[in-house]
Amino acid sequence: MPETDPIAALGEVDPKKISKDEFVALLEAASEIAGNDEVDLSALRPEQFARLISRASDEQLEAVMARPELREGILDEVFRRMGEHYKAGNHEAVVRWRIGTDDDLLRYECVLADGKCEVSKDPKHEPRVTITVAPAEFLKLASSNASAPMLFMKGKLKVAGDLGFAAGLTKLFQIPKA
Repeated sequence: MPETDPIAALGEVDPKKISKDEFVALLEAASEIAGNDEVDLSALRPEQFARLISRASDEQLEAVMARPELREGILDEVFRRMGEHYKAGNHEAVVRWRIGTDDDLLRYECVLADGKCEVSKDPKHEPRVTITVAPAEFLKLASSNASAPMLFMKGKLKVAGDLGFAAGLTKLFQIPKA
């Protein structure tokens, strides 16, 4: 593993060339450098993040997402960036995300209104659609490394509410490519 700044190294590392444990250790080191318990991915460009996820194995992603402190920091950063990647339009909707299992669930709410996407971890509005997905599958979806319809057909993504709206949801965001 590189001995440089772990945050900068994240953008350059090829997960295919390191073990699951080294992948987790790199993300842990980035969180320590950030000075808190959460990994700080804000320095990564969207395409670097997408590349990192696309090259990581399912085993590596599952190992990272099994660590609550890493999972929450990574998901917080993905949702923070949603506002930046929203293709402003005349959509008025609330999308509720349930990421994880009933025993270990993170909730996010995206309010699409007035040409903006505002994200909150404190759901307050009635959702048009609620999407439930495992953390590793969400990362793949958010980085263009999985297809929502395919995840839905495999039972890895559940939708409650307006299924038609949910089917076009990814088109409302400019999802980075690796």
